[in-house]
Amino acid sequence: MSSKDWLEKDFYAVLGVSRAATPEEIKKVYRRLALELHPDHNPSNKQAEERFKDVSEAYDVLSDERRRKEYDEMRALFGSGAFRRSARAGGAGGAGGAPFDLSDLFGSGGAAPGGPGPGPGASPGDRRAAGSGFNDLFSSIFSGGAGSGRRPTRGRDVEAELSLGFIEAVRGATMPLSMRTPGTCDTCHGNGAAAGSKPRACPRCRGAGLVSSNQGSFSFSEPCRDCQGVGTIVDQKCPECAGTGGVTKTRTLTVRIPAGVADGQRIRLPGRGEPGERGGPPGDLYVVIRVRADDIFGRSGDDLTLTVPVTFPEAVFGTDLRVPTLDGVVTVRVPAGTPSGRTLRVRGRGVSRRDGNTGDLLVTVEVEVPRDLSVQARKALEEFAATSPPASRERLEEILRRSADWGEPHA
Repeated sequence: MSSKDWLEKDFYAVLGVSRAATPEEIKKVYRRLALELHPDHNPSNKQAEERFKDVSEAYDVLSDERRRKEYDEMRALFGSGAFRRSARAGGAGGAGGAPFDLSDLFGSGGAAPGGPGPGPGASPGDRRAAGSGFNDLFSSIFSGGAGSGRRPTRGRDVEAELSLGFIEAVRGATMPLSMRTPGTCDTCHGNGAAAGSKPRACPRCRGAGLVSSNQGSFSFSEPCRDCQGVGTIVDQKCPECAGTGGVTKTRTLTVRIPAGVADGQRIRLPGRGEPGERGGPPGDLYVVIRVRADDIFGRSGDDLTLTVPVTFPEAVFGTDLRVPTLDGVVTVRVPAGTPSGRTLRVRGRGVSRRDGNTGDLLVTVEVEVPRDLSVQARKALEEFAATSPPASRERLEEILRRSADWGEPHA
């Protein structure tokens, strides 16, 4: 990505976040957009594919603290007019102190500082050379200096999703993960040359990857056009990767999922991302965990949740319930007079924490109301209703009295 790209593209607008957005906010927005725009979800949709590339490019810069700082500084530098001169300045500018802007810096036909630009009869190569120096200059400013060609660069981080069952997430598991990502060509081992041949040093730049040129008072370096800044030329290209040294291939990794992993949690696998360029280190792989819901248990942090039914007599008189846990069955005492919705705690029967402690099992009691009653049961219930105090009715009347001040009650 060139410095010109950084100036022309508003990565914050691409992601739809403010310039004050935190890394967590940027990450959250990127995940949502990447999921919506991923080519697997939008087959044959070129617009979504291009948007996916733009979003990935923006996140690649803004997710890196150092690169985001450089990006902000560069855009602020040009936004403040630090590299714009007015005709009144004179002397410090080009010929006659004429003003110049980004088009002068990036070779859209303007003159290079300190000397005349290419004339009307100049070749396209001359015009490119006249404007490419500043492009390399700003790349040097923000990358720590020029003159070393295309240095080894770290590979990009990769993100993948892995779906787990509820019990697998709680107890931990070892899972295979298959994914298609860029990788080093196995045929040429990354050098791009066909079998029996090897890359040769570029004769123009002599393997440096950069070509220097003088433009007035300045000396600039730009990537060598013959070798594209690599420093080597491949005469006989590898048929597998067409000389690029890299291919997209399917690889299967074994991922160890720790016990107690939660839905949405990211697991980092160092060095398992995209390979680096020119011998640079590979990026990291981030595995996003998706936990499928369970038919019996729920989860609240490190606590397991469970809802069990009881009959009305059991809630009134109390009872002992046998309930399941991850390690077997336990007996829970339901006290007499337990209302529907009350939660009972069974300590130490939840999710194991990394520090060795374990969460609890939270058992919620739900009183069942029978739909069909036998004659004897109905008669007994009617006798109970006739002799029991109408506490619930009295409570309702109290609520209605208190709401009288709110206005006329609705019919």
